[in-house]
Amino acid sequence: MPAAVQTLDISPVGRVEGDLDVRVDVQDGVVVNAWTQAELFRGFEVILRNKDPQAGLIVTPRACGICGASHLTCAAWALDTAWGTTVPRNAILARNLGQVVESIQSLPRHHYGLFMIDYTNKNYAKSKYYEEAVKRWAPFTGTNYEIGVTISGRPVEIYALLGGQWPHSSYMVPGGVMCAPTLTDVTRSWGILEHFRRNWIEPIWLGCSLERYEEIKSLDDFKAWLDERPEHANSDLGMFWRMSEDIGLDKYGQGHGRFVSWGYLPHEDKYNKPTIEGRNASLFMKSGVYDSKTDAHQLMDQSFTREDTIRAWYDEPSGKHPFDRTTAPTRKNTVDAEGKYSWATAVRHAQAGRLEAGPLARQLIAGGPHGEEWQHYDPLVLDMFKKLGGASVMLRHFARMHECVKLYRRAEYYLKEFRLNDPWYIKPTERDGRGWGATEAIRGALCHWIEIEGGKIKNYQIIAPTTWNVGPRSDDGVRGPMEEALIGAPIADPSDPVEIGHVCRSYDSCLVCTVHAHDAKTGKELARFRTA
Repeated sequence: MPAAVQTLDISPVGRVEGDLDVRVDVQDGVVVNAWTQAELFRGFEVILRNKDPQAGLIVTPRACGICGASHLTCAAWALDTAWGTTVPRNAILARNLGQVVESIQSLPRHHYGLFMIDYTNKNYAKSKYYEEAVKRWAPFTGTNYEIGVTISGRPVEIYALLGGQWPHSSYMVPGGVMCAPTLTDVTRSWGILEHFRRNWIEPIWLGCSLERYEEIKSLDDFKAWLDERPEHANSDLGMFWRMSEDIGLDKYGQGHGRFVSWGYLPHEDKYNKPTIEGRNASLFMKSGVYDSKTDAHQLMDQSFTREDTIRAWYDEPSGKHPFDRTTAPTRKNTVDAEGKYSWATAVRHAQAGRLEAGPLARQLIAGGPHGEEWQHYDPLVLDMFKKLGGASVMLRHFARMHECVKLYRRAEYYLKEFRLNDPWYIKPTERDGRGWGATEAIRGALCHWIEIEGGKIKNYQIIAPTTWNVGPRSDDGVRGPMEEALIGAPIADPSDPVEIGHVCRSYDSCLVCTVHAHDAKTGKELARFRTA
């Protein structure tokens, strides 16, 4: 006879710039049902209504304190497509560089400050890697924790050289950028990159040169690299992989097996006259939808985006494209697991359904045969995905770690490609219309839609990576990506469900939280604890 179902309410698990609550049903030590609840209403869409069209350049970067460049990128390209601007080559390079260096700084901050702390949980004291994990990754006292968190601030020094400050710069504007870097700025930026590489990426993150790591193209290549030298196995990447396998993080966190990326980093010579329709063919990192059930890749078209609101706290028609949404929040937001229970909408693809966003999605799409020949192609993570049996907590985080090298290389490329005496800005002509800007924030697919009427913002809509991933059930009852990924997670200790944290933080959920767990049937508090 199966054991009784135990319900754990974990509040808050947390996410970056907002609170995430999770409810799970546990039976026989395994999660059998899950609900993810976004507890914070931001309301940027409401704030921007009837404002000047360029207000989004100021307001939306404040949506997140760690990825404001991605929001600014979207806001600028949305106005570019609405106004039919011409964007100089230098400006595209400068926009891409700002976003890339901000993404690079996020990697060690998430890895050390949010994710690896869980590896020091007492539940893993029997792991042969536990003592080393505590030595490296314990919060505040871990050797690599201190190094990684400290050095994470270096890349955004380059952003500050472009935008005058970080975070919350608004140097990207329709028609280009409000900066003109000098040779001194470029030289300083090169020095910052080299310091980041020589003092962290190569000796600590990888345990090898960038050039050696770039030779890895398959799971077999990676395993051979891992065994090739002690420096590889004992790097943070090597230690992460070995301990993840040892404590079973390769065994759960699968999800729906369908993934999305908007693609990003427009080519400096192919997107100077940006349009919504012309974007996909102009990106270095290609867009796509990948369905692992059919092993099919296709490009991602914004016209297929839908937002279901039946399970969310909005009083508006469900299943609409963002251009047709009104963002009408309800005043009463009672949690009802069978009804409305989240401020996040259930974002879906009109044909492909619920899709997971994030670094894993980007890397699976990078390995696809679709797109243009000149666009980025990387088969490693897709090969791992197929040979290891699909997604997992381990593979989801590995994809994030793997991105570091290619993002670093793009930063090098953009610095080399500047033509300092060429234009950085071409003044646009304002007009009414619709625009759309998209990119890949470090944690996944991000896009802005804008409609301008009478010289004012009639409608502004944002779909963030977290909306894709932590959205509630869709109108047809299909769980959100994170809800689905929680199914099957083993819970060794209901009073300290660190496994829930692993799954949520593999999507880059925020860790700065206190967690409470109770038995929903008796109301008895099981524990009060910090997941850190």
